[in-house]
Amino acid sequence: MTVIDNGLRAGAGGTFDELRRAGRAAIRPAEPGDADTLHRFIVELAAAEDFPGEVSAEPADVARALFGSRPVAEAVVATVDDKPVGFALFYPTYSTVLGRPGIHLEDLYVRPEQRGGGLGRALLAHLAALAVARGCARLEWWVLRTNDPALRFYRRLRARSLDEIDVLRLDGEVLRELADGSQLGGGQATAGVAPDA
Repeated sequence: MTVIDNGLRAGAGGTFDELRRAGRAAIRPAEPGDADTLHRFIVELAAAEDFPGEVSAEPADVARALFGSRPVAEAVVATVDDKPVGFALFYPTYSTVLGRPGIHLEDLYVRPEQRGGGLGRALLAHLAALAVARGCARLEWWVLRTNDPALRFYRRLRARSLDEIDVLRLDGEVLRELADGSQLGGGQATAGVAPDA
């Protein structure tokens, strides 16, 4: 999910880069104390995008995903005058074809009062710099087809849509049925061992 600024109007007090140069703005790694704020931003993002369905994640889920014993994602927080105003949540990927890692951007959000000042671009530029520093071949994300402002913004950055793939998903009961082998004729999947295909 993505809500970005369109770069057409200045945020409160100047652009994000101007505020950063003045020492009033920063992008920093998320910390455990940010979990409630990140959860609130996730809920705001889902509402802003008219995302279908409810946000079932709780702050504890966000904290566990980012800071638990086996973190599965990372996040950065954008601040202005030490107050969080946006974030990006992402996780590593790997391309077997390229033989290199990548970064998948799960969520990017900028609070409404900060949109238009370049913060969305600054967050993406921060992730692009992380990707390059980590030797990643790509930075990729999904966008709702109905999110025209985000799509226009990404096209201005020269991001390209992928016509050659479809995103597929198993979830809920279908996922459980496949996991317990009911769609495979009764074979039982064991943790770490793939059933006969």
